[in-house]
Amino acid sequence: MRILGLDTSTSTVSVAVLEGPAEPVGPAAAAPRVLAAADVHEGNRPAELLAPTIKQVLAEAGLGPRDLGAVAAGVGPGPFTGLRAGLVTARALAHVVGVPVHGVCSLDALHAAALAAGGPADAVVVTDARRREVYWATYRDGRRTGDPQVGAPAEAAARAAALGVPVVGRGALVHADVLGAPPEALPLDPPAVQVAALALASLAGRGPQPLPADPLYLRRPDAQVPGAPKRVTG
Repeated sequence: MRILGLDTSTSTVSVAVLEGPAEPVGPAAAAPRVLAAADVHEGNRPAELLAPTIKQVLAEAGLGPRDLGAVAAGVGPGPFTGLRAGLVTARALAHVVGVPVHGVCSLDALHAAALAAGGPADAVVVTDARRREVYWATYRDGRRTGDPQVGAPAEAAARAAALGVPVVGRGALVHADVLGAPPEALPLDPPAVQVAALALASLAGRGPQPLPADPLYLRRPDAQVPGAPKRVTG
């Protein structure tokens, strides 16, 4: 199966196309093949960058949208605007092509990427949540233990210190004064390669079931619908 993966949960727009089995083939199955991938770290412009990056990656892979068998999207946690752009695009593309769309926790993808780069199986993975906060989750023996959290960097730092594990991800780089700089040579943002790879592993029965392609915001967006005006009495 050829699967398009994408992630817009951070300031990096990541897109990849992988080819691999999506049926039970045993724990020793070969890793999926990366046909093309691109990571664009350009700040907060996911809506502008995602569509052309998808087009570029598909062209490099020599594929068209209808050559895909599925779409996988990082569901966060992440800021409202970025996640919305990514998941709306993933759903729309999957609908037009007529293929399923699967969700993957973006922190899981970042941890999987760190493992692939020789990083620790036990870690606290953090991404930048802005507002002087981070999104974070704890991993032991390569698996997430509990739901993702959002909070002050000190919360993630305390968790890492209590477990005696390192902190991985751009959140640590942004808040190095609290979390300490992340290990060098490890990825900072969730790569679409791992989003797609985790979705393929799940479909092949080698991991938890894929998530719905619903955003994991963890907090309300900045923009709110105003409440009803207060009644003025004279």
